[in-house]
Amino acid sequence: MVSQEQRRRQLAREKFLRQQQRRTSARRKARMRNAAIASVLGVILIGSVALYTTGVVLKDDDSKTNAGAEVTPSASAPSKAPDPCDKPADGKVKTQTWEKEPAMTIDKSAKYTMKLETTCGDIDIALKAEAAPHTVNSFDFLAGKGFFDHTKCHRLTTNGIFVLQCGDPTGQGNGGPGYNIPDENLKDKSLKDNMYPAGTVAMANTGQPNSGGSQFFLVYQNSPLPPSYTPFGTISDEGMTVLKKIAAAGESTGAGDGAPNATVVIDKATVAKS
Repeated sequence: MVSQEQRRRQLAREKFLRQQQRRTSARRKARMRNAAIASVLGVILIGSVALYTTGVVLKDDDSKTNAGAEVTPSASAPSKAPDPCDKPADGKVKTQTWEKEPAMTIDKSAKYTMKLETTCGDIDIALKAEAAPHTVNSFDFLAGKGFFDHTKCHRLTTNGIFVLQCGDPTGQGNGGPGYNIPDENLKDKSLKDNMYPAGTVAMANTGQPNSGGSQFFLVYQNSPLPPSYTPFGTISDEGMTVLKKIAAAGESTGAGDGAPNATVVIDKATVAKS
């Protein structure tokens, strides 16, 4: 028989064990709850940091988008100006090159003109044979060989300087006739205060002295440039109208320096003595 005292002690022990079990269970639940809370807080903190970081980037993007929207009310990208030029004439660019500058054949005292028959209209240029004889002689030679025929004017600038660049048979800006000609006429009276006035036709070069080849540029608006590019011609009023039409169509990058949106191809170039 279990005495009453033993029974009392047994019940007390069982009660104590039940209390311990409840406390242990409560502590376990508390640890699990705290761990869950910590985990959630960690996720929230990481997510907040990520959102903050992303928010900075999105804010910048949004600012740019809004700035663009203020300039252009429409949410869609602005459409390009219509191409004001015709399709190029049938024919292929010639790839012939020469090792040496051609022998001098022009009459330095005579008047010469160059006509560029382009897909956008004719551009007539009065050449400065006396002031830039090597350049004019080279153009007379190359035009006579059909070197410029069917070539694209590959570059239009609309920011800082305002020129259309032509004369590269590759259409990429790195082509030429295989020879170089000397710089000339760099003290032309038209070049004042490091400015190439609208209507000027000048030689492009690599940035090094006497590195001109066949590439040239036509200035449609006064352009600040150092006197390092041989000025050898002046565009007629009618030619300027054509040139400004090309410029009005803009360039492809939107950054102010790229291929013209207009289809500018020299169908034929001729140099004539008058």
